[in-house]
Amino acid sequence: MGQRMLGFVKWLSRPQKQAIILALDVVLVPMSMLSTAVLQYGSGLSPTWLLDNWLAIALMMASCAALSVALGLPRIQMKSYEMSAMGRSAILAAVLTVLLSLLNGRPGTILLTTGPVIFGLNFLFLSAACRLVLLHVLMRVYRGGQPMTRVLIYGAGTTGMQLALALRTHATIRPQAFVDDNAVLHGLTVAGLRVHPPQKLAALIADLEIDRVILAMPSLNSPRQAQIARRIADLEVEVQSVPSFSQLIGEEEIVAQLAPVLPTTLLGRTHLGDQLGSGCEGYRGRSVLITGAGGSIGSELCRQVLNCRPARLVLMELSEFALYSIESELRALAGKLDCTIVPVLGTITDRRQVRHVLELHQIEVVLHAAAYKHVPMVEANPLAGVTNNVLGTNTLAREALDFGVERFILVSSDKAVRPVGVMGATKRLAELIVADLARESPRTVFATVRFGNVLGSSGSVIPRFREQILRGGPVTLTHPEITRYFMTAQEATRLVLWAGTIAKGGEIFVLDMGRPVRIADLARQVIETSGYSVRDRSNPEGDIEIAVIGLRPGEKLHEELSITGELQPTRHDKVFASVEAGLSGFELARALHALRKAVATGDGDQAVADALYWSRRDLAVREADINQPVAERGRGAT
Repeated sequence: MGQRMLGFVKWLSRPQKQAIILALDVVLVPMSMLSTAVLQYGSGLSPTWLLDNWLAIALMMASCAALSVALGLPRIQMKSYEMSAMGRSAILAAVLTVLLSLLNGRPGTILLTTGPVIFGLNFLFLSAACRLVLLHVLMRVYRGGQPMTRVLIYGAGTTGMQLALALRTHATIRPQAFVDDNAVLHGLTVAGLRVHPPQKLAALIADLEIDRVILAMPSLNSPRQAQIARRIADLEVEVQSVPSFSQLIGEEEIVAQLAPVLPTTLLGRTHLGDQLGSGCEGYRGRSVLITGAGGSIGSELCRQVLNCRPARLVLMELSEFALYSIESELRALAGKLDCTIVPVLGTITDRRQVRHVLELHQIEVVLHAAAYKHVPMVEANPLAGVTNNVLGTNTLAREALDFGVERFILVSSDKAVRPVGVMGATKRLAELIVADLARESPRTVFATVRFGNVLGSSGSVIPRFREQILRGGPVTLTHPEITRYFMTAQEATRLVLWAGTIAKGGEIFVLDMGRPVRIADLARQVIETSGYSVRDRSNPEGDIEIAVIGLRPGEKLHEELSITGELQPTRHDKVFASVEAGLSGFELARALHALRKAVATGDGDQAVADALYWSRRDLAVREADINQPVAERGRGAT
């Protein structure tokens, strides 16, 4: 029966549906007049009352039809019949009341004195009631043949109430209840739905068989909404959110954006980018190769070197998309500069390709920034780290030596100082390779630049903190007392450029980076700079929590910039050269042989053991620590 009725309703055209609504209003006129007569005359009502007043009834019905069309009542959908439409029905009822009063003439002709007023009220009530009943019947018919989505609305404010009213007429979505954090609303009925506290969320979802929870709290900040959404998602229901009306019309942004965090405000010291100057002397008019050109440091190096007006800028990058992005950007920046930009898709581990690039483009300066640098990734993939960071650096540096480039600058990390993980060990071995070549090179200047974390680079703490804040937290720390040295990308690249200009061979350049920064303080500062508050014991109503998750493999509590602590001054008062011993050529050869063997056999554990052993062998202060693990960890060391 329901399916046949549904088919009939869908078969009707819009004009036919409007005609039915118009006929409904017209039919209600004699019904309202008759009910009014029954109320006034009771048992004394003449059986022929309708026939006796047929002319007045016909005039009233004709007038009702004309007025209803003029007011547009048949064109109003029943599910949209709200206050404005009710007002039109009231106007129709009022006009018909006046007309009936005129037709009534003297009291008793058709109805008693109060009859027209009672008729108007009856007509208005029946008109609205018929529409609501018909809407209810049609919704039952529509819903009877379709699966229903039962929703719970989180937020019983203005947006939630509007949402509930809108969903009442939806064919397949049925709101069941409200949940709201405001204790004042608990137990009340809003828009026909009861308001419950959030503590009952799990029980409500189970008892009411909720399929979806809709967040109707657009004024709540993004982290708080993300926290609520994540908690609801854990209950295995779909979560959606709706914007407010003011957001939809453009008076507010639909998604609150995190305020930008300026790196210079998080250093804990004076920013030195401008003090380092340009350092362009070593690059102007030269052919420069930058490896890892698409990375965070590599791409910034490309921009800074381009400003130095080199004759040729060769970009070597393993990632096709990263290479495409930086090449497109540099071509736009180059403008009318007389500089040839050459993209090279490849890897520093390919000796043939490296030699070809050096010879084809007559490279004079190499800035080597290509490296796997993310500690957890290298820990999980030690063979890749050793292959790229150690063997790749050795390949690139030796080919540069054989070709006779003027300068070779390695970009290193503070994690290379007393390394405890694979990434730091591979970077330290890369430093030792460069230092060894500096001793034997007759013409190529080999040097290293070592610096701490670069604020804003891929994988660094600020982008990770911002992402966690956007998800609603928590912001994660590996240890409450962990510290790091920080510098901006501008400082890092200027330091590399300076090294490429002033290096004489064998130096490890470091920047005066002030005191190390507590990551816990940095996390709090990023949260507050983003416009939110920290949630802790002293502020349980805060927005973002800071959680300690424990040190990761290969991670140190505190980093250092120099092994010995001996720093020599350079031509710049903020740039120093660290004085450090290295491995002998024979020891380095043994280390590389051991690592090549581990990579060739796919022995990740042995690669880790050898990398850690040889990267720390030159530390005289750790002699006892070196001798003990030789047999246990360093097969290539025996």
